Amino acid sequence: MSSDNSGTPDTSRRVAPAATRNRDVIRDVLVRVLPKTGIVLEIASGTGQHAVHVAAALPGITWQPSDPDAASRASIDAWRAHAALANLNPPIELDVCASPWPVPDSLAAIVCINMIHIAPWAAAEALFRGAGERLTNDGVLFLYGPYKREGTHTAPSNEAFDTQLRATHPEWGVRNMEDVVELGRRAGLLMEEVVPMPANNFSLVFRRARI
Repeated sequence: MSSDNSGTPDTSRRVAPAATRNRDVIRDVLVRVLPKTGIVLEIASGTGQHAVHVAAALPGITWQPSDPDAASRASIDAWRAHAALANLNPPIELDVCASPWPVPDSLAAIVCINMIHIAPWAAAEALFRGAGERLTNDGVLFLYGPYKREGTHTAPSNEAFDTQLRATHPEWGVRNMEDVVELGRRAGLLMEEVVPMPANNFSLVFRRARI
């Protein structure tokens, strides 16, 4: 929960502690790897904190947040109203597994933060399928979250998190990075960079090959 300028609590503008902690480091990578113009679709925008933080840092792009959850969209809208950024669109309802996506055919980039481990593997498959269909030539797909490497967790905390996720839902879990890279290859997206991030997370940068 956050407050407006008068100090009155704003219950619709939600705050996720993890987003507060990692928004600067994620923004710094995105400022470096994203195109400077065009439409950037954010999948599973959650609270909306990353949307306002990155849109403010990249005024030349149009940031399109989305989320299938109505309460999350309300939070994104509240953050948008608070930030008053001209390049931040209203959130749209988008389920990554539902086709077609209600977005333009040509996207400069797609950003997906902390989703594919808190969703069935089918969501990751749908994400890459949609990215392969919607990204322009040289378009970027950016993923952030924890990953295993060659089937092994990179830290005991990630292994514990994976156990917790799978206990919550058997189809959730920390994904193997090599499996994600293979999804990219099938969709015509080449892994360009792996960026180690704080708290044993990674930023994965994919780019659509020219066709």
